Amino acid sequence: MSPAKAPLPECLTEAGFRLDRSPLHTSPLLTMRKTLLLTFFLAAATAFAETKPAEDGFISLFDGKSLDGWQASDAPGTFSVEDGKIVVHGPRSHLFYVGPVHDHKFTNFILRADVMTFPKANSGIYFHTEFQKEGWPDKGFEVQVNNSHQDTKRTAGLYDVKDNFEPPAKDEEWFHMEIDVEGKHVVIKVNDKVITDWTQPDDFQPPKGHPGRFISTGTFALQGHDPGSKVYFKNIEVKPLP
Repeated sequence: MSPAKAPLPECLTEAGFRLDRSPLHTSPLLTMRKTLLLTFFLAAATAFAETKPAEDGFISLFDGKSLDGWQASDAPGTFSVEDGKIVVHGPRSHLFYVGPVHDHKFTNFILRADVMTFPKANSGIYFHTEFQKEGWPDKGFEVQVNNSHQDTKRTAGLYDVKDNFEPPAKDEEWFHMEIDVEGKHVVIKVNDKVITDWTQPDDFQPPKGHPGRFISTGTFALQGHDPGSKVYFKNIEVKPLP
């Protein structure tokens, strides 16, 4: 006489097996449940992979396919995704990172991105900022992106704080930008060359028109300056620091 078989848990019977171990006929409802569960787990696994630090500690903020995790202000149409890059071309608008990495709040970090400007382009990368519906961001600093616009303040300068007047890169060529913020010390590089090295003084007074331009904490934003400006961004990654 063979030993009695132990009953299976109810959760397994619901998953598709009878108590006698024979498979149930799959119902449309069960198939839908399985599909939904599979979709959920795949989405969760993808999200985890996208926010997991690489070996060097950097985490991607842009998936190369969509603007998921980003939110635009005044004119959302200024930003689009094409061939793995963010295209910035249109009326004034700012694209803020509002995604899950570090709960989009950064104090000390290294941010890096590959950038391409076109003739008369004017853009920027903000840090320590926060989302606002319209206008130029009131909070945080702007790292200039501009190699040939009529505004003579050029790429990698800390706008209106420590400006750079010599273009460190050429239009229509990809260049690598890195922004390193630790404490009150800011270093900005283009193609591994230091362009700006600035430390906020203890008695620092923000420039006129920028009352929120203090070292603090916040997120990042990409700037769309005007309809005549076109800029590409890709490989946007951050390494949070202690």
